[in-house]
Amino acid sequence: MTPQEIARRIDHTLLKPDATEKDILKLCQEARDHGFYAVCVNSRFVSLCARELKDSQVKIAAVVGFPLGAMDPVSKAFEARRAVELGAKEIDMVLPIGALKDRKLKEVSLDIASVVQAAAGAPVKVILETALLTEEEKVIACELSRDAGAAFVKTCTGFGGGGATVEDVRLMKNAVGDDCEVKASGGVRDLAAAQALLEAGATRLGTSSGVAIVQGLQSGGGY
Repeated sequence: MTPQEIARRIDHTLLKPDATEKDILKLCQEARDHGFYAVCVNSRFVSLCARELKDSQVKIAAVVGFPLGAMDPVSKAFEARRAVELGAKEIDMVLPIGALKDRKLKEVSLDIASVVQAAAGAPVKVILETALLTEEEKVIACELSRDAGAAFVKTCTGFGGGGATVEDVRLMKNAVGDDCEVKASGGVRDLAAAQALLEAGATRLGTSSGVAIVQGLQSGGGY
């Protein structure tokens, strides 16, 4: 893939709790400079990103119920609705992991569906937090996400241990087929990892290392 092609698959991400406005402005500028598909930020920064990126093709993705997924579903839906009102074009939500493990599948489904509805057409990515799930639970989560109207299933928050793996991406893609896309996130730090995950079936990468990945590609590797 060319540098431009791989850049258009990257959600340039900054979700650290100590991120400042200066950090977010840098994130937006890097996204502009390198042609990343989106920036992915906490909802506090959505309006700032909307102002900074208003004349660019870079989209804004906001995380919801992040990073635990354990908030009240009504509150989660409200957060998604508000993020869209502020300018988010995509929503990355964390599913209720404990409910999934308790096999409260209707509760999980309604949680996802409420965010999909609140997003009002903005694509929703459902974060599974794969490091905390069994293979069976991953498949169930993918199927519930697909059936609830999600556009993507996503591997990890980056805060729950583990990270995106080729095996998980393949498993998730097999579970959702052509009905959903797969976003690989968590530990995607270099060109080799990015390429492997894309080859396994991911169509989007969530990473804070997008600049290094694209520059590594431009220089023929080395990251």
